[in-house]
Amino acid sequence: MGNEQVTASRMGKWVPGVSLPTGDGKNCHPAMPASVSSAPEPDFVSRQVREARRYYLNLGPVGARKDLVRCGGCEHCEPDYSVERPTGFQFHTLELVAQGEGAVRLGKTEFRLRPGVVFAYGPGVPHWIRSAAKAPMVKYYVNFDGPVAEKLLARGPLGKGIAVQVPDPRQVVELFELLQRNGSGDNPLRGAICASLLESLLLTIESQAIPVADFETRALATYQRARSHLEQNFARLRTLEQAAGETHINVSYLCRLFQRFDRQSPYQYLTRLKMNRAAELLLASGMLVKQVAEAVGFADPYHFSRAFKSAVGLSPEKFAKGQRGRGAGSVKS
Repeated sequence: MGNEQVTASRMGKWVPGVSLPTGDGKNCHPAMPASVSSAPEPDFVSRQVREARRYYLNLGPVGARKDLVRCGGCEHCEPDYSVERPTGFQFHTLELVAQGEGAVRLGKTEFRLRPGVVFAYGPGVPHWIRSAAKAPMVKYYVNFDGPVAEKLLARGPLGKGIAVQVPDPRQVVELFELLQRNGSGDNPLRGAICASLLESLLLTIESQAIPVADFETRALATYQRARSHLEQNFARLRTLEQAAGETHINVSYLCRLFQRFDRQSPYQYLTRLKMNRAAELLLASGMLVKQVAEAVGFADPYHFSRAFKSAVGLSPEKFAKGQRGRGAGSVKS
């Protein structure tokens, strides 16, 4: 966002970003219409963009203090995109970089921008934003104010002027897209829907946020490698010792990595991956419980049944029978 003087910027190579959804539900790098509105756009909207989708809900003064999404959108920046606001901005603003690279200065601190980085600014927060000339950014933004949203923003690192990295930004992109869809529609409840989506967006970012400074470390690269190994091999992995050994670290260090960069232990994550796959097999394949147990790495079907019940709240047999519906028959052990 912004319509200040431009400054060319050259900062590094293209970094693959998040696939952006199109209207037909497919993922690509879409060409977007200039705006969803034919009305003249406000002065604070940047003209230094190749393409943009924008929506406007309420830019005027509001008497009652309530959560309010003012406007938002998705911008494909020009290579020379540059915004400078020495005194801050009139609304609280949340931005997500989906593709490309750049830099942002919040107060006196500068942060590198790349896919998955989220930052915020607002009244009284001096800032500038620049896109890399060789890898222009695609970014989402939402402008808002209101007590609940402001409180959620203030309690996390974003409210302290710290840019954060979201390791897997797909869910955040989906929420920005829902804001876009509802904000540009004609539903009379779109303001309330967008306020609710904004709260979900802030909570989702808070649950995943890693300060950008921490994200730069070698420890994070090791965590990402270990997490990816769990995701790709969970079905055959039987113990954390096996998983740690295959990623060339010890179990204690694996647990410390998850404690630092995640909201769950590696055992909880591995179990969740196994149970999600087990649920899919129970519903779709007609496999016996002992076959499902073996397929997700459990040598003992009784141990599997206990783990499944602990995770899902039902035994494998009851889960499959209940989900398949009346008359579907029972699952054999």
